[in-house]
Amino acid sequence: MSRFRVYAQLVRLPNLPTALADICLAGLALGTVPREGAFPWLAWLLLLPASACLYCAGMVWNDYFDLEQDRRERPFRPLPSGRITLGQAARCGSSLMLVGVIFALLASRTSFVIACALVVAILLYDRILKRTWAGPLGMGLCRFLNILLGTSADGHWAEAWKIHLALIVGGYIVGVTWFARTEARQSTRISLQGAAVVMLVSLFLALPLPLQRQPPVSSFLFPYLLVVLAFLIGSPVWQAIRNPSPGQVQNAVKRSLMGLILLDSVLATALAGSVGLLVLVLLIPSLFLNWQKWLYAT
Repeated sequence: MSRFRVYAQLVRLPNLPTALADICLAGLALGTVPREGAFPWLAWLLLLPASACLYCAGMVWNDYFDLEQDRRERPFRPLPSGRITLGQAARCGSSLMLVGVIFALLASRTSFVIACALVVAILLYDRILKRTWAGPLGMGLCRFLNILLGTSADGHWAEAWKIHLALIVGGYIVGVTWFARTEARQSTRISLQGAAVVMLVSLFLALPLPLQRQPPVSSFLFPYLLVVLAFLIGSPVWQAIRNPSPGQVQNAVKRSLMGLILLDSVLATALAGSVGLLVLVLLIPSLFLNWQKWLYAT
């Protein structure tokens, strides 16, 4: 197997478009905000590689700190299989974090601060929080900060619509992470039900999002798309709750992770109109990579 393929597995390449979708959502939303001067295109473009690098770094450190567990449950991964050494993984994760922070610094000082906070959140989750009850909250915080990173292209972050948007996506990831906590073994129905409720609440939280724009620019499709999204995600989640076997739960987790691109697109229609559907373009590389037998997404 080529080195590219091994590192592609290590950074969970099929899931990378979900991080980029957050930044695209933020860019589309920023584009509809009345402002003096031109849209900060350069800053926003710099945040795409910043987010990508930080996301990939998080995946590397996840496997680095989970080595002993993966030797028991996922021996096929690059680290437990010996295809990548701990030293190589540490250098890769550190380099990606450094490059991500540099790109954020070039975008704006606000982006730099958020990127640094994201680095801390990633390491805190991977090293400590993942093994505690607060694990899903830690992962949700990482996604919350990734959304704020995207919205910081204009040099600001403390605006109501930005916090609202980050809470929706962060809350959704809290539910997905909770759902996936025991995906490698038999899960309990009550745990899966609790995670599903969190995911559902995050979707309900999206309903008043169009009110953040005055005058409204939301697409009339927004509420209908939200219902369709709830069905597409809810179907495999419901099947996993009925039969909480590893295979069913892992399938629901994969669908929920790809559903994040759909969620970002739906949210974009609430803040930017029908042009928000452009985020769906990122489904193409995500689906293609998920269909490759030499890759895996979880």
